[in-house]
Amino acid sequence: MLKNKIALKLSAYFAIALLVFSLIIGGIFSVLFKNYTVELQRAEMEKRATQVAQSLGELMPMGGNSRAGGYGAYLRFISDIAISDVWIVDQNLNLITRGPGMGTMGRAYVYSDLPADAGQVVNQVFNGKTAFSEDFSDLLQTPTLTVGTPIMSKGQIMGVVLLHSPVDGVNQAVMDGFTILGISMLLSMILALALSVLFSIGFTRPLNQMKSTALLLAQGDYTAQTGIRMGDELGQLAVALDILSQRLKQASQDRERLEQLRSDFVANISHELRTPITVIRGSMEALYDGVVKDPEQVKSYQEQILFETRFLQRLVGDLLDLSRLQNTDFAIESQDVNLAQVLDDLTRSMGHIAAEQGVQLEVDQDGSLDHFQGDYGRLRQMLMILLDNAIKFSPQPGIVQISLKDRVISVIDKGIGIEAEHLPYIFDRFYKSRSEHNKSGTGLGLAIAQQIAQRHEILITVESQPGVKTEFKLKF
Repeated sequence: MLKNKIALKLSAYFAIALLVFSLIIGGIFSVLFKNYTVELQRAEMEKRATQVAQSLGELMPMGGNSRAGGYGAYLRFISDIAISDVWIVDQNLNLITRGPGMGTMGRAYVYSDLPADAGQVVNQVFNGKTAFSEDFSDLLQTPTLTVGTPIMSKGQIMGVVLLHSPVDGVNQAVMDGFTILGISMLLSMILALALSVLFSIGFTRPLNQMKSTALLLAQGDYTAQTGIRMGDELGQLAVALDILSQRLKQASQDRERLEQLRSDFVANISHELRTPITVIRGSMEALYDGVVKDPEQVKSYQEQILFETRFLQRLVGDLLDLSRLQNTDFAIESQDVNLAQVLDDLTRSMGHIAAEQGVQLEVDQDGSLDHFQGDYGRLRQMLMILLDNAIKFSPQPGIVQISLKDRVISVIDKGIGIEAEHLPYIFDRFYKSRSEHNKSGTGLGLAIAQQIAQRHEILITVESQPGVKTEFKLKF
């Protein structure tokens, strides 16, 4: 917990917010509760004062001895009856009764013995209203709540009933209520703080898991996963981190694969270059040293040098083409191309080569690819590679079929075919058969064709039955 700074901060923030909330609620409650208690006290005193006034109104005589009979007895016990300190002021503003604890000695209490603002209350009552006041009473030596109610007898105001109740009782009730509220809020804060700590730890646990995963990723462990599945923002962050882990793992695998391809490429190109260079050098040294003098042998050596030079030229050209096509920044020209015209142009160009090999070209095409956006030269190069291979591996005499139907171009030959175990690798760089038919191949032709197809979003596939037929399909 001490090391979990976020959990500590969350708990502290929650505790501060709860404390401020408690203080505000406590202040509002104390004010409202005090006002409510005072209102209840006033309502209760008004009720008792009204009852006393009604009773006195029925007992009070209109003249004669005002302390005779039941009226006098009622006055003697009125404080006990009203359960409060009761004063009665007659029409002459003299006090008829006095409250308990005021002494029993012989002076009669007069209007001036009342609290300072009692005069306003009495004046309001003689105007037929029930009045209230809250002021310090010199006679009772305490702040007092006073209620005044008129004594009505036969429609006339015969006097005033004044009920007095010390405010200390109300304040004590308020303090007791506030004490209970404070204890309740303290216990609630302790419980809430404990829950906030638990919730904060639960909230930060996914963050700690994501932190551990991020550290593992930084150390190169791209198999690390958070394993968090939540429906909130933290869950979304965890999913993003898991996706990042997968992407980094894939990037690492791609980097390893590219590194392996680079190593293989260097090895293959070294091998492909070593043989023709060795032959050229050996032949040139033999001619330069005069080891070969027979004209026929000299001519044979020169032909060999020329053959190997052409092979090197073709190899370098293919490497440059493949490098350009694999570079995503290399832009191919895009224009409206009629694939039927491309096939016609190609079959005319390759016709004499096929004839020299004893191979006949058969073309069957519809108009499904009259309009296609692409690079004319590259598309022609791709088809030429496929057609050249088909002619090269066809028997003599043989037939190569070229068809264009339903936006699919097929190149079919009935030559030696490709073994099933070799099919997954035929589009790899420098992958080629070591047969007599392919001694002049560089192993880059089909790799170039595949790159051209990919740049034009063309799907290139191959099916082969050794000794029966091989078919390359281009699906536009």
